[in-house]
Amino acid sequence: CYLQATEDTRTISVTIEKQQVSVLAERLSSLLEEIASRFDAEVPEEAPDELVDNEPLSVPVEEEFRVGTMGLGWDAESQAVVVELLAVTEGEVDETVVLDDTEEGPDAVRVFLSPPAARAFASRADRVVGAGRKPCPLCGEPLDPAGHICPRQNGYRRDSELTDES
Repeated sequence: CYLQATEDTRTISVTIEKQQVSVLAERLSSLLEEIASRFDAEVPEEAPDELVDNEPLSVPVEEEFRVGTMGLGWDAESQAVVVELLAVTEGEVDETVVLDDTEEGPDAVRVFLSPPAARAFASRADRVVGAGRKPCPLCGEPLDPAGHICPRQNGYRRDSELTDES
C-alpha cells in the first residue's frame, strides 16, 4: 500500500503494509475518542462530507521510504493530531533524534491533522483495508480466492473459506 501526504503542491508517498494501515486507523480512532473525553476537543463521530476523500493516489507515485515505525500524538497547542511515520531502519531508533528534527536519524514524515481530517483518514483507511483480500488467520498473508500455501501449515494449501474449529 501507499500512503500520501499533501501540502500545497508537494506530495510525499511512503510504502506501508496493509496491516500497518489497519493498526493506524484503529489507533487513530481510539486516540480521537480519548481526545474528545480528556481534552474536550471537538471530534466528529463520522467524517464530515467535505473531508471524505475517495480520489485515487496522485501520480506518479514516487516512494520516499518504507514505513517501519509509526507514532501518534495530540498537539494541544495547535489542536491537531500528530502522525509520525519513520522509515525502516537497522537497529533501534533514538526517539530524541527524531523528535528534535535533526538531520540524523531515519527518514520521517510528520503530519498534523485536525480531528475531523483525522476521522476522515481513519474512515478511508478502513475502507481501503476492507476492500482488499482477507488475511489468512494463521499467517496474515492475503488469501487468494483459491486459498494459498500457508507457511504456518508446512506448505499445505489453505482454502479461503476457513472454518473456526475452536
